[in-house]
Amino acid sequence: MPNRRDLSHVGVATTRQEQKERTRQAILAAALELTSEQGFAGLSLRQVAREVGFVPTAFYRHFDSMEQLGLALVEQSFVPLRHMLRDARRDPATYDDVISASAQVLHRVVLANRSRFVFIARERFGGVAAVRAAIRHELQLFVTDLTTDLERFAQLQHWSADDVQMAARLFVNLMVSTAERLVETPSEAVREQEQIVTDVTRQMRLIVIGFAGWRPR
Repeated sequence: MPNRRDLSHVGVATTRQEQKERTRQAILAAALELTSEQGFAGLSLRQVAREVGFVPTAFYRHFDSMEQLGLALVEQSFVPLRHMLRDARRDPATYDDVISASAQVLHRVVLANRSRFVFIARERFGGVAAVRAAIRHELQLFVTDLTTDLERFAQLQHWSADDVQMAARLFVNLMVSTAERLVETPSEAVREQEQIVTDVTRQMRLIVIGFAGWRPR
């Protein structure tokens, strides 16, 4: 009878990897919670380690530095929103499809991830340069995605690439300011939340109305 390979080490390795990922996520969650009380620049490795419940040296098994932890928080905060907005803008038939879907998705995602958006709103102008740069990079990715979407509309096909990108940046800046308004409004203040969504929808429609009259230099 042929010898069977002992694969027990595979299960051990998988379990270790899963445990490492759980610890990494616990670090991210603890850091996010702590930054709601203070800016990321004021957060120390020891505070994070104490919150998670391990010795400070164990932190380096998961992150090379606090700066890398901040960059991971930025990435984790933006990825779900980018995916959901891409779904909302998939094959839009009209501008109103893009506007209505994007406004509703933004509202839903902000409510579900309030602590992440509080982090982004604070750190966008915070004290850690690398984190600020990462947030700017993520916002530029939104601009790039939306530029590609807008280029599909016949009304903008005679525009220059710079003009289309300018229009996309107007939308993104408006959505960023709207997200900040939403996180500053209590989640139980339903009417105020709905009014914010109505406001951003109208403001985006106003931008679109301006498309017809825009004449590139």
